[in-house]
Amino acid sequence: MERRKLLALICLTFAILLLVATPVLAFTPFGTKLLSGPSSLFAAPTPTPTPTPPTPTPRPTPSPILTVPGTPPPIAASTFYLIDMDTQHILASQNSVKSLPMASTTKIMTALIAIESGDLTQPVTIHQDSLDRIAAGGSSAQLRLADSLPLQDMLYALMLPSGDDAAFAIADALAGNSQNFVQRMNLFAYHLHLFQTHYANPDGLSLTPEEDLQHYTSAYDLSRLTAYALQIPLFARVVQTSHYTLPATANHAAYSWDNTNILLKSYTGMLGVKTGFTYAAGYCLVFAAKRNGHELLGVVMHSTGEAQRNQDALSLLNWAFSLPLLPPS
Repeated sequence: MERRKLLALICLTFAILLLVATPVLAFTPFGTKLLSGPSSLFAAPTPTPTPTPPTPTPRPTPSPILTVPGTPPPIAASTFYLIDMDTQHILASQNSVKSLPMASTTKIMTALIAIESGDLTQPVTIHQDSLDRIAAGGSSAQLRLADSLPLQDMLYALMLPSGDDAAFAIADALAGNSQNFVQRMNLFAYHLHLFQTHYANPDGLSLTPEEDLQHYTSAYDLSRLTAYALQIPLFARVVQTSHYTLPATANHAAYSWDNTNILLKSYTGMLGVKTGFTYAAGYCLVFAAKRNGHELLGVVMHSTGEAQRNQDALSLLNWAFSLPLLPPS
């Protein structure tokens, strides 16, 4: 009897265990593997494929650039600076961060302010202070008192014959007077980070030693200012113009202006930019030229004469354009 009870108890326990185990075997991942047999339970895991490493992009071969193997040619100017505009590499430099009087290269900033802040169709009237500037020894565009010219035409009067009368007329029209205009010039110089530059007038003619001390720039700053200005199509077009004729209208007489930069006619690829001379500054020239796909920008300051100033620029340009083209180091 006891044995039958024990057997019945064992059977009941087994039945309960089987009842509990069935859902586990049927509805869980472990049960699925167990029911599928030993081959599934103990089979080796499927290996994860190793990704193919990406093919590295080949480094482009650097283009050859104008490379200076030696020293620049002898230059009479006390200060010069020459840069490859395509690569921003300095090709030649002497005293290029020294602040010096700048003469009429000042008018690069005057023209830039006029283009950036003025209405090119705005009439610019010639007042007495413009003519007084010529009487004081300034270079002249032969402007006539009370004539009224559009600002765009006045840019040619400013940059080709280097008219000090045009500089003062532009300053009066855009700022009320020359000193207000000079404030704009100095603010824009600060904006462009030209920290070796300061203006005291809009034309570069300093009439006193004190004014000379307040009107200065460096060859480095002049090159940076000019590089900025040459990006403006109108500025680039004006400074590359050898001759400009303005027919008479009811508002002004007829005018004809020639560019003081004679290299525009004699040097193939010359792009401008501006001449300058005072006794304090000597003979100055900011110049740009393009040949064989290379564009160069240079400055000479305090050269000994007009012909020597031009020869200094030509020597630098001819030397630089003949430099070897080598991969950058």
